[in-house]
Amino acid sequence: MAYDLGEQESIEELKDWWGRHGTLVTAVIVAAALAVFGYRFWNYYQGSQTAKAAVLYEQLEKAISEKQMTLVREVAGTMLDRYAGTAYAEMTALAAARANADAGDLNTARAQLQWAADHARDPEYRFVARLRLASVLLDQGQGDAALKALAGDVPANFQAAFADRRGDILASQNKIAEARAQYQEALAKLAQVGSDVRLAYTNVIQIKLDSLGSVAPDALPKAAAASPPNASPSENK
Repeated sequence: MAYDLGEQESIEELKDWWGRHGTLVTAVIVAAALAVFGYRFWNYYQGSQTAKAAVLYEQLEKAISEKQMTLVREVAGTMLDRYAGTAYAEMTALAAARANADAGDLNTARAQLQWAADHARDPEYRFVARLRLASVLLDQGQGDAALKALAGDVPANFQAAFADRRGDILASQNKIAEARAQYQEALAKLAQVGSDVRLAYTNVIQIKLDSLGSVAPDALPKAAAASPPNASPSENK
């Protein structure tokens, strides 16, 4: 097919332009295609990981309910190793740690809580993990490490619980004045937080505070592995 002079000039200009910019255009097109493919693949991968983690979490719940602690540890290990990027991982760490603590395996509980404190994506899970980690460390007689786990700023809805736990630790170390100050801070912070369980929790802290002047520190109630109700997110969140 013959082209007139004007068409030939346009074709030559196009060839010249492509010669100068063709590589860049091709690279942009390829990059865009790869970005779309990568985005779709990532969404598929994330969905697949979440689905597998959900099945594994069901196995964990069943193992916990049946008190099959060997299986609890195995499933939790798999979850934290293979599906650490899913929300089920942080849920697993807290649930398995509670089960292990109840079973007397404080070392495993401590490791799982430390993982959650360091790696949980949801900030609330990290704060709950730190709170429970402090309890486990206290039960292991590591008061200074427990206080370190509670160090740093925390949001308003956790301040009372953290102060209460610091009071438990300081009381166990026979630091009565400091423990009293922490329990008083816990009461003050609790008064600022609206909660259906505030009254019951206030009574518990008040009993601890009152007991400082009448009983020996080792007679004070130990910190429970679980957080106060108002400071614990749902593990099925």
